[in-house]
Amino acid sequence: MDSSIKFEDAIKKLENIVKELESGDVEIEKALNLFEEGTGLSKICTKKLSKIERRIEILKKGEKGDDVLELFEGLDDQ
Repeated sequence: MDSSIKFEDAIKKLENIVKELESGDVEIEKALNLFEEGTGLSKICTKKLSKIERRIEILKKGEKGDDVLELFEGLDDQ
């Protein structure tokens, strides 16, 4: 699997794979290949999201009115 693929492109491919598998009109061998490809795309997306999450910083005001940078921790409620 090509890890240089854009996140958006990987998600689109993954969505198409899911649709094809959910259709039920796929031979077992092709379904296995699609599943393997989907698993690889899922891992790539997870790594890319983790990398992005580490880079995001939120600028907020500190107790004394000064700007404080905090690492973004993600959205726990989603």
